[in-house]
Amino acid sequence: MHLHILGICGTFMGSLALLAKELGHRVSGCDANVYPPMSTQLEQQGIELLPGYLPEHLDPQPDLVIVGNALSRGNPCVEYVLDQNIPYTSGPEWLAREVLQQRWVLAVAGTHGKTTTSSMLAWILEHAGMAPGFLIGGVPGNFGLSARLGDTPFFVVEADEYDTAFFDKRSKFVHYRPRTAILNNLEFDHADIFDNLAAIERQFHHLVRTVPASGQLVVAGADPNLARVLEQGCWTPVVRFGSDRQSDWQARLLQDDGSRFEAWLNGERVATVDWDQSGQHSVMNGLAAMAAARHVGVVPALAADALSCFQGVKRRMEKVGEAAGLTVYDDFAHHPTAIATTLAGARARLGGAPLLAVIEPRSNTMRLGTHRDLLAPSVASADRVFWYQPPGLDWALQPVVDDSPVPAAVYDSVDAIIEAVKAYRHSGGHVVIMSNGGFDGIHAKLMAALEAAP
Repeated sequence: MHLHILGICGTFMGSLALLAKELGHRVSGCDANVYPPMSTQLEQQGIELLPGYLPEHLDPQPDLVIVGNALSRGNPCVEYVLDQNIPYTSGPEWLAREVLQQRWVLAVAGTHGKTTTSSMLAWILEHAGMAPGFLIGGVPGNFGLSARLGDTPFFVVEADEYDTAFFDKRSKFVHYRPRTAILNNLEFDHADIFDNLAAIERQFHHLVRTVPASGQLVVAGADPNLARVLEQGCWTPVVRFGSDRQSDWQARLLQDDGSRFEAWLNGERVATVDWDQSGQHSVMNGLAAMAAARHVGVVPALAADALSCFQGVKRRMEKVGEAAGLTVYDDFAHHPTAIATTLAGARARLGGAPLLAVIEPRSNTMRLGTHRDLLAPSVASADRVFWYQPPGLDWALQPVVDDSPVPAAVYDSVDAIIEAVKAYRHSGGHVVIMSNGGFDGIHAKLMAALEAAP
């Protein structure tokens, strides 16, 4: 069967393409924005990528079109599919029907940490010899691919609350019907589709409704928003995790930066994790993954052993390189909480070394200005911030700079940012570049500029 994917370079749709190819389908796709790591991954797998949304991409006609949620009415390909009566479906619906049926699905939901926690959980199961399938909105270092079918009943899926498609406005995760579900945290996000926090909580409760009584919910114990979700009704055993003594699973730090911690279960120390991650958020992600893995039979000591060799995820504090006395990292953070936790984790790991943050507020929620008042305090752990004012951002970043707790400035071009960062070469500093997009190739451009600098 020939499947054509609209929006194929999105993290979810690109992963879906890998699964479809593994199932034996001929897979092609098109997208307006093509950039690594997804484009590289797809090309390496021999999947045909076509630029733009042109109706001629659908001639000859594919057997089925899978429509990404970034596409809406008025898109030339969408209109052609409807006019020509070409069979179409959404990515989550196709995944549920063609891959997840009869699988033990382990779903990871939450505003933050979904990709990393899913990667940790999949790696724990792999390390335990359980050969899971997975679909993750990023590329885990331990696997080098964002998706695979797997050889056993177990399947780990990153469960996104974003809407499914232009014709299905439910959250993606309601399609997955997990037996084990992690609810990592919950904040207001995706202001382009949700009116308020209560609307997101309602979608999370729809997910809770799909988990069977024989399943398990692994829930952040200290999150009041998740508590309200469960108060709407819960029919599944709940295991809570956190750093507080009331949670079933607790983490106790042995190093302030989170690089070593003990995992406790019901008042008993069950494992010690010594790993190459940092920050309280990473510790909570790891603890949640250990708890979910135990539900399918992985003992905590074995899970801790897996985490000790966890290699992280591309674009999650991924080291790009070192040049001219600066170390450059790529990070996906695009929400004030994610920015704050990422920088706090970096500060804890790096100590007093200069920490420079380069931030592009690019997400739909950022463009709407929903979180603008939270941006200034989110960078408190950095020494200096370089804000990028991207085209299409309808509000000015200067007030964020004016309220910044650390030195900051706004730039209207990538080249200007690079010139400003170059002034810190030979400082032994660390540059964290944060964006959920390609950021005009700033990572490679900065490295080239640093390598060429005297």
